[in-house]
Amino acid sequence: MSDEINIRKEGRAGRITLTRPKALNALSYDMCLAMEDALDAWATDDSVELILLDAEGDKAFCAGGDIQKLYDTGRAGDFAFGRRFWRDEYRLNAKIAEYPKPYIAFMQGFTMGGGVGIACHGRHRIVCDSSQIAMPECGIGLVPDVGGSLLLAKAPGRLGEYLGLTGARMGPGDAIHAGFADHYLPDTGWDALKAELIETGDATLIERAASPAPDSPLAAAQPAIDTLFTAETLPDLLKALESDDTEIAQSTLKKLSRNSPLSLACTLDIIHRLRATPSADIRHALDLEYRFTHRAMEHSDILEGIRAQIIDKDRQPNWQHDPTTLPDAAVSDMLAPLGQDALTFDKEG
Repeated sequence: MSDEINIRKEGRAGRITLTRPKALNALSYDMCLAMEDALDAWATDDSVELILLDAEGDKAFCAGGDIQKLYDTGRAGDFAFGRRFWRDEYRLNAKIAEYPKPYIAFMQGFTMGGGVGIACHGRHRIVCDSSQIAMPECGIGLVPDVGGSLLLAKAPGRLGEYLGLTGARMGPGDAIHAGFADHYLPDTGWDALKAELIETGDATLIERAASPAPDSPLAAAQPAIDTLFTAETLPDLLKALESDDTEIAQSTLKKLSRNSPLSLACTLDIIHRLRATPSADIRHALDLEYRFTHRAMEHSDILEGIRAQIIDKDRQPNWQHDPTTLPDAAVSDMLAPLGQDALTFDKEG
């Protein structure tokens, strides 16, 4: 595992460093399992007072999950690997959200998809000037997962719908405003803060070290976004965007036109369900997401989306539905309860 992830104890910290900078620290299945084993061991280790998560390289903390094997197995008709990957990854996401000790993530560069899942559910989430955080799953025929749907549902106003459906990237100010990060600190100060955290085990040092957050363009655009995204269904949303000639409406419409209609409609439904449930927590969100991902290889656009965006890179996906004629049953079928196949959080499951 040394070529993918470096797990060790230093001082009072349990340290996890992603070590695949050439692959933008893409999260593999083995990395998920190794992280979970470490977190389990450290939860009851009195010598570990906090968890410190970071990554090598300047371009990315973690640009997402390593989806090559998902694509290869899915194309071969093997749906079991994807289901197992998502199930075990989601268990890790829940464990991070519920972790009993301070869990601190330093997110430089791209933090997307699976990277959000291992960083943004922690108690202390630190960004810098290069940080670019996003949930771009609708562009490959998936839905925002790894618990990201809960973050989107809790974002101010209708930002969750906007971010989840467009996959828009958030800089540091935006990420803090939307609830995906807590503190801004220029990366020139990261090494000193990490050293203090390792030496002292005192997570309160983070707030003292942090700088004022940069401005958030999203916050400035929020009144317009809130108005545009009041629609309850995808067809109604598209009509609202088409009838609005403002720049933000037209740019949003252009972004949505590239993404999977099935993914867009399911994402909208998931966010609305979570927001309508005041008691919704990480496990509730992951359960909803898994209903989609369990069925994804067989019934969604994910294989075509990965082909178009990642494999062939022709950026010309042939989605199975048209956004204006997407059947209601397509969404309800993807998000129906899974019965005996429902997500569990049992490590032996």
